[in-house]
Amino acid sequence: MTMERTLTALASAELERSCAQFLYREAELLDNTDYAGWIETCLSQQLEYRIPIRTTRVRTSRDAEFSRTGFHMTDTYATMRTRVDRLLTEHAWAEDPPSRTRRVVTNVRVRELGPDEAEVKSNLMLYRSQGDTAGYDLIVGERQDVLGAEDGGWRLRSRLVLLDHTILGTANLGVFL
Repeated sequence: MTMERTLTALASAELERSCAQFLYREAELLDNTDYAGWIETCLSQQLEYRIPIRTTRVRTSRDAEFSRTGFHMTDTYATMRTRVDRLLTEHAWAEDPPSRTRRVVTNVRVRELGPDEAEVKSNLMLYRSQGDTAGYDLIVGERQDVLGAEDGGWRLRSRLVLLDHTILGTANLGVFL
């Protein structure tokens, strides 16, 4: 790749900063269990949200490292709204008591796709504990997002979460990555 092509592929500092601020604000809403605020201010109605299952392959295999048919989660805006609506009721047993979470979002990389769309890759480390136990979950992976400019701000149009885990040690995925 030539230096000229590399430079044109880079996002402006302003675009990179606004996308990173979106991710940090999203993490804050989720860590504060403000799911209604998250869905209202962060999600696009075009949302596609997927977490494929990682598969273990031998080094010489050319097969994909992630399943094309098996998912921990595959959602749209409508199904995500249903999940959030359920979390706000007494029927969300996996989240009673609610999880305490802390998301660390790092290594934000931005590529402009157009005047109102950006591809944003980031690394995520999610700490999660629940109840009065010493146990906790640590979930780590890369997120590949497409953000779109809607209603005066960024909205998440698609998210692909590529977990570093082949087997999740958590009892459930009652939280959002």
